[in-house]
Amino acid sequence: MYVIYINSSLNIKDNLNVPYEEINKGVVDVEEEAVKSITENISSPVEIAALIKSLGVPFNKGFLAPTEYADNYSTNYAQAFALGVFSADLGYLNMYNKTGSVIDYLSTIKKLADAINVGQYFDFATLKRLAANSANIDSLKYISVHSFNQMDQSLRQRKRGNLSSLIIAGAWLEGIYITVQVAKNNTDSRLTDKIGEQKIILADLMTLLISYAKDPIFRNYVSEFNQIKSKFDMVQITFEQGEPITIEENGMLTVIQKDKSIVHVTTEQLNDISKTIEAVRERLIRK
Repeated sequence: MYVIYINSSLNIKDNLNVPYEEINKGVVDVEEEAVKSITENISSPVEIAALIKSLGVPFNKGFLAPTEYADNYSTNYAQAFALGVFSADLGYLNMYNKTGSVIDYLSTIKKLADAINVGQYFDFATLKRLAANSANIDSLKYISVHSFNQMDQSLRQRKRGNLSSLIIAGAWLEGIYITVQVAKNNTDSRLTDKIGEQKIILADLMTLLISYAKDPIFRNYVSEFNQIKSKFDMVQITFEQGEPITIEENGMLTVIQKDKSIVHVTTEQLNDISKTIEAVRERLIRK
């Protein structure tokens, strides 16, 4: 999974020297295994970018969040959410081997990671060196993922799981935003299915976000994502049972059930989803 992904609370500037345990009093952290299950089901930005590129869609820098916005984020909440957004953009840039822009986004991500005290887990020097040569793209992707996973683990160990959740939410929103932008000029069913499937993924993400909704600041993010969910609620997904297949792996036989989901989504529903995602993203990345 690309990145991803991280806690804070109360109606105060959370950059103040208030102990995390005091800030998070009354907020129940989500079990690590539950978070892991949710994040594994969320399509990674690299996976989405790979699908888009496989359709022959050219790179479009206009899809990306402007890095100059990063200086406007004054709270840990906004910084964590933006960290997720820019990580998704980094995945998109990596997939298209846009090494020149990668360095700009790496610098922004490093700044945001430092702001929420996890910058030590972000190997900026190595990533910057790898970004200078497109031949290193696989290593760049691997170290990027590893760095984010370390940040996530550190924040959860320090009882800051709500920041981790915001990073996940930011990465998901940016990934689906890029997807709906591409879908405006490309009617390939794989894109439509990918968008429709987000109904299931968003339900899991909402479970994660709602667990921190006692926090009055965090509640705003829940409200924004609920607006997106209300549009996805109209999408119908049915499941078709397939024939099981047996494969041999490491000398053992494993039976795999080949079920598939079928997405039923109308053009009008796609338009509503797209407009809502655009509006929510615009509000949240400008915070």
